[in-house]
Amino acid sequence: MKIPSAYIHIPFCQQICHYCDFTKFFYNERLADEYMEALENEIHTYIPGEKAQVRTIFVGGGTPTAVNHSQLKKLLQMIDDHFDLASCEEYTFEANPGDLDLEKVRLLKNYGVNRISLGVQVFDDEMLEKIGRVHKVKDVYTNIDRLLQVGLSNISIDLMYALPGQTVEDFEKTIDEAMQFGLPHYSSYSLQIEPKTVFYQRYKKGTLVKAPEEDDAQMYELLQRKLSAAGAVQYEISNFAKPGFESKHNLTYWNNEYYYGIGAGAHGYLPGKRTINLRPLPAYVKKATSDGIPILHEEPIGIKEEMEEQMFLGLRKTEGVLTDQFYRKYGQTIVDVFGHALNTLKERSLIEENSGYIRMTPKGRMLGNEVFQEFLLDD
Repeated sequence: MKIPSAYIHIPFCQQICHYCDFTKFFYNERLADEYMEALENEIHTYIPGEKAQVRTIFVGGGTPTAVNHSQLKKLLQMIDDHFDLASCEEYTFEANPGDLDLEKVRLLKNYGVNRISLGVQVFDDEMLEKIGRVHKVKDVYTNIDRLLQVGLSNISIDLMYALPGQTVEDFEKTIDEAMQFGLPHYSSYSLQIEPKTVFYQRYKKGTLVKAPEEDDAQMYELLQRKLSAAGAVQYEISNFAKPGFESKHNLTYWNNEYYYGIGAGAHGYLPGKRTINLRPLPAYVKKATSDGIPILHEEPIGIKEEMEEQMFLGLRKTEGVLTDQFYRKYGQTIVDVFGHALNTLKERSLIEENSGYIRMTPKGRMLGNEVFQEFLLDD
């Protein structure tokens, strides 16, 4: 069966951000060389023969652009060797402002990358330092200019809100400055304090105070209102785009479609199973180098799990879940399977049904996790 997408994880960073719980390690040239060899062996295990035809490729991290020029070229070449880039509609690289010199930008462009996701977070140098970022606001302007110079105009930027000490007014300034670029895509996320992060340790010690819930909600409503007024359509809980510039790769996830998960700590979704790779760098490198199968865990996915995921992933999208598509895929209606959940959520005005779609209401989007858990079926 054809796998339409590939996620490739590069775990290296020049600095570890205080909030990040993704698989990441301080950049080391020797370790990065070893990692590239192991990564190529894993890719070759999945795709041993002719190039795979995929619709999207997303290279994330960590920070893929934290590696040096020769390592970046090796990475781009191995992707080109194993994937048919001519048939790839969207090829995204994550990058941090400040990492992209002109040589790296040209390499990305020359190897067919056509979308860049920049981790900006806030337009406030003091706050950037507080959350462990090493770039400055001026680096955002410099890097966007470089991308535009070579014709890489499909740029998305990530923003964060509900940060410690951040006011609603602070976030409004960040939104306003971000919108001045007129970019085709914006993503924005509320801070989640995750275990094994600097912020989590501070929170447990009582030295970090979470933003009040009312501020969090106010910032989210402000984000929606301002981006909508600027012509960016909210197509998912945290994502906004000009029409035609929605992230095709992320829609793979929300449409519950298959994708390769390659690299340390990467998650994949293949027919009948979800996979999680080894996270520790030495363990990943050793296993991927030896047999190309650095999988830590495989979770079987049956029809029950598929239907659950179809709902709580699909409901993240503003358009929601298409009822006819659900029936074609599973031979049962959504009402047959989730009738009780639908009634409960409709009574609370958290979901609505319209034009063949079941979607969350604005109130439901504010309480997304409560909505999603209603679609967990009993064993």
